[in-house]
Amino acid sequence: MQTGTQRRRPTIGLVAGGLGAYWPQFPSLLPTLKQSAAYVSERISGYDAEIIDVGFISDAQEGAVAAERLRAAGCDLIVGFLTTYMTATMLMPIAQRSGAPVLLINLQPTESMDHATVTTGEWLAYCGACPLPEMANAFTRAGIEFRSVSGFLRDERAWTKIGNWIKAAAVRKVLRTGRHGLMGHLYPGMYDVSTDLTMVSAQFGGHVEVLEYDDLRVRVQQVTSAEIEAKIASVESIFEVTDSVDADDFAWGAKVSAGLDKLVADFDLDSLAYYHRGLEGEQHERLAAGMILGASLLTARGIPAAGEYELRTSMAMLIMDILGAGGSFTEFQALDFERGHVEMGHDGPGHLAISSGKPLLRGLGVFHGKRGWGVSVEFDVAHGPVTLLGVGQTQDGRYSLVAAEGTVVDGPHMKIGNTTSRVDFARNPGDWTDDWSASGVGHHWALGTGHQTASLRAIASLMNLPLVEVS
Repeated sequence: MQTGTQRRRPTIGLVAGGLGAYWPQFPSLLPTLKQSAAYVSERISGYDAEIIDVGFISDAQEGAVAAERLRAAGCDLIVGFLTTYMTATMLMPIAQRSGAPVLLINLQPTESMDHATVTTGEWLAYCGACPLPEMANAFTRAGIEFRSVSGFLRDERAWTKIGNWIKAAAVRKVLRTGRHGLMGHLYPGMYDVSTDLTMVSAQFGGHVEVLEYDDLRVRVQQVTSAEIEAKIASVESIFEVTDSVDADDFAWGAKVSAGLDKLVADFDLDSLAYYHRGLEGEQHERLAAGMILGASLLTARGIPAAGEYELRTSMAMLIMDILGAGGSFTEFQALDFERGHVEMGHDGPGHLAISSGKPLLRGLGVFHGKRGWGVSVEFDVAHGPVTLLGVGQTQDGRYSLVAAEGTVVDGPHMKIGNTTSRVDFARNPGDWTDDWSASGVGHHWALGTGHQTASLRAIASLMNLPLVEVS
């Protein structure tokens, strides 16, 4: 069984090539191209991925051998480096047999040739663009999806694009192999949250582990006093614990958090969505009410936990976390027309790693719209550029990624145990809210740091999902 960390490292296949007919004609060309291929291999090896470099191919026969090696490696993305002209038949078997998405890169040695002195052999090292239309046409006719990046070897613009495709391959791998916990039941009446588990596996891949709150109950019962004390000590080092926190509620939240750690480990989960209503303070109600602390700690560890049974949002949070953006459980709270801001957040789990400061732990005598009471998490996402990501669904059942970029800015905040961020979209907040709501997104989404739309475009391409961008 792979661990969650192993599931996050994509396998990237790398093959470079050129037309073997050139080598006897221009003896210095192949060493030059292999030097470029070595640089590309070194740069790609710098990403958090397993790299399968099958070397340099010069004809269709060598391409077929490389195809078999890459097929056996189970690649999540294959990068084909077009160093000079090469025929489509050299890469077609690699693309066809691997079943992996293909990225074609054309990186010439420098920004421009020295046209006054360049020889034919030297020019051919700049001719990686030459086969790109040929590859594109052949792949299209064969029904093979591809994408391409053109530039020069030390072109950081091009390498940013290549990096986005590699990060997208990591997201694709996690979603295809991930294990997503779904515990409890739907928040009554939230039709948008209702999720067809078969369609999750069909469109994203992975496995949904259906859990009972009793799965958590038995693990919480196993938590020892020493484990509670250790958890409290850890929480006190992470949070500012306000005077509103009741000691018994704090201990209960810590105990539930320790039980959640056991649940996630026992079921090897990459994400968790949960909700339970309960009645009159019975044990399941108390479990559900005690989850905010532990869910926030899990989310900060890269195992997003979303309340209100929001499986699709926990997956959006996971995508953002893989991108290094965090991904906090978020919904609308209010619109501030005076300042031009959209206030958003949630009275539940947040991604502590992207807090603007030390998060607060606040005690609440009542949770709005939910049963129970206890401790809640309060913070503002770090100020600066942010990206929203939700998973929408259309009438035909097809999922979509819904994204928007904005900026978290300063301003007044509620002090009611909610994560709250003020987001400026440089538009009238009412107009922006109407457009976002019309996008097909659901009630909740993930809020992450940085502008991530370029990476999300790559993810949508590799996952064969539409991306709706709200400006």
